[in-house]
Amino acid sequence: MLVDRGSLVHRRQLLVQLSAPEINSQTAASEANLHQAEADVAQAQAQAAAAESTSTKLQEAAKTPGAVAGSELLQAEKQRDASQALVDSRKAAVKTAKERLQISQAMESYLRVTAPFDGMITDRFVNPGMLIDGVHKPMLKLQQVAHLRLIVPVPETYTGSVVKGVSAVFHVPARPGRAYTANVARIPNALDQRSRAIMVELDVYNKDGSLAPCMYPTVDWPVSAGENLLFVPTTSVVTTTERTFVIASVNGRAHWVDVRKGPTVGESVSVQGQISADLPVVKRATDEIREGTPLSR
Repeated sequence: MLVDRGSLVHRRQLLVQLSAPEINSQTAASEANLHQAEADVAQAQAQAAAAESTSTKLQEAAKTPGAVAGSELLQAEKQRDASQALVDSRKAAVKTAKERLQISQAMESYLRVTAPFDGMITDRFVNPGMLIDGVHKPMLKLQQVAHLRLIVPVPETYTGSVVKGVSAVFHVPARPGRAYTANVARIPNALDQRSRAIMVELDVYNKDGSLAPCMYPTVDWPVSAGENLLFVPTTSVVTTTERTFVIASVNGRAHWVDVRKGPTVGESVSVQGQISADLPVVKRATDEIREGTPLSR
């Protein structure tokens, strides 16, 4: 085990070295068989060269009538052909031995676990000496932390202001007072039926490693509005199954004004609707305050 939790690793870096004596022995045996096959080829080539030389000399001598018997010349040619066939057979054996060695080496390479990409070891599930039983149990957890994705559910109301490349500022509780910037990279243009929002993805470049996957940030989403926004206390907005409204004071009586909620800043929320800045609203509103109910200051 060459790494542990928190280790920064690079692509193709060796992480874990497994031990399997039977595979190592198989590789050693394959190498020995290959060396023996190559030696057999050398020996067969030497014999073929000798048979070729003998056949050539007998053919030269046979040019003199009666110097060499025909059967002796034929036997020399057969010996030459047999020696060449043996060389071909030995070369085929070498090829087979190489293939077996390559298979064994490929199996042995699985004993070396390397990093598929740059990242950080975030968890470790095995210890030195443990038996790896091949039940697809992970040994390490490697995460790419230099380039993260920030997924923001943008409400349907503000989908028209989502533009690719726009920057957004976000904060995480683990780094109070620090602001991070991300750029809109992917816009699915498909609403989630439950939340009525689109899941916009932003690219975050975590060069200093101060961010971690699965953090929950607070995003200051850039929203463009066609009209000025008014801010009221969050407790002034009432949301029911039928409507969202604030309770305004008109001539001392309650008047329900339908609004649409916008971004929240602290304990205030922006609203849009038939409401003006000079219209007083109830700070702690509920649907129990019915339309026309007298209000007291």
